[in-house]
Amino acid sequence: METNQQKDERLWRIAKARAGFRTHLMTYLIINAFLWAIWFLTNEHHHGVPWPVWPMCGWGLVLAFAYFNAYHRDPFGDATREYEKLQQEKQQRGL
Repeated sequence: METNQQKDERLWRIAKARAGFRTHLMTYLIINAFLWAIWFLTNEHHHGVPWPVWPMCGWGLVLAFAYFNAYHRDPFGDATREYEKLQQEKQQRGL
């Protein structure tokens, strides 16, 4: 069973991951807007695939993993469940 300090540490790590994701997202949006502005202002004919698509896609993939880790993955969830399972096994053997 988790103590209050362990719960607080767990929540703190989750909060840091989510805040880090939001910072990463804002950086992504600002930098990509800047890249698209450069492309638009420097390319007169706009033929072919715009080059900002490539960094946008690559970085977007990394951002998707950061989102998953921040909002859908509990770094302590598996360990906590395993610990509780072991505690139950220990209690059952002790009976």
